[in-house]
Amino acid sequence: MSDTSERKVALVAEATRGAGRGIAVELGAIGATVYVTGRSTRERRSEMDRPETIEETAELVTAAGGEGIAVPVDHLEAAQVSALVERIDREQGRLDVLVNDIWGGELLFSWTDRLWEHSLDKGLRILRLAIDTHIVTSHYALPLLIRRPGGLVVEVTDGTTDYNEVNYRVSFFYDLAKTSVTRMAFAQAKELEPVGGTAVSLTPGWLRSEIMLEHFGVTEANWRDALAAQPHFAISETPAYVGRAVAALARDPRVGRWNGRSLSSGGLAKEYGFTDVDGSRPDAWRYVVEVQDAGRPADVTGYR
Repeated sequence: MSDTSERKVALVAEATRGAGRGIAVELGAIGATVYVTGRSTRERRSEMDRPETIEETAELVTAAGGEGIAVPVDHLEAAQVSALVERIDREQGRLDVLVNDIWGGELLFSWTDRLWEHSLDKGLRILRLAIDTHIVTSHYALPLLIRRPGGLVVEVTDGTTDYNEVNYRVSFFYDLAKTSVTRMAFAQAKELEPVGGTAVSLTPGWLRSEIMLEHFGVTEANWRDALAAQPHFAISETPAYVGRAVAALARDPRVGRWNGRSLSSGGLAKEYGFTDVDGSRPDAWRYVVEVQDAGRPADVTGYR
């Protein structure tokens, strides 16, 4: 087991915004050195064409108490990922936590087109962004991660295994992308266990990301104004919540008990006792099954 008193060294692959940023900042809050990657920098925006940057995330990590290091990386480019890991090895000599949060498909998938109607080019691009990037990153990062026992891999996805196995997730390409990430965590768990490593998949609930807040025309300060349009948004959570889940896993000397498991922010909050920034503990996936999907009126009583 790694010494939990030591400063953790983490790589959050795609920490520009959303869950990745929340995870990076909360790792900073436990004093970690966090390499934050992405394609959006102050000099150049990615195809997402949004204002958030990896430099801003790194500054937030440092402000939280850690050390944030921004590195522009396209995780589809093997040479860039290899160079990133070589840099971490050269500068730190270790890697304790790898978070594969790479996605970037928000502008590509259709909510309504069926497989034969969907743009094939966009669909295959989704799979490249959501699956190939994770494989490339793990391929290069795992040799450094397993150098010391106790290394942790967190594959970030949308939905637990139990939920995704019986529910169709929006569209063919989105469904395939998100379920594949969960299976990748399971497969890595099998390969890491004999060398002292742990891999899990982790899903936030309904995330109040920058994009989601913008979609509803609200900010974090007045997010409840969105409930008029979507009452079930009441169960939503901040990116800090899933970030605190990763921080709790990173500090757990018995993290191996979760190896291969499909986890959620709400489920881990019950286990570790952390809360969202407002002091609540949203249990989104239980709420989705028991209230939202069941067609009941929105009521978060007992769910946050």
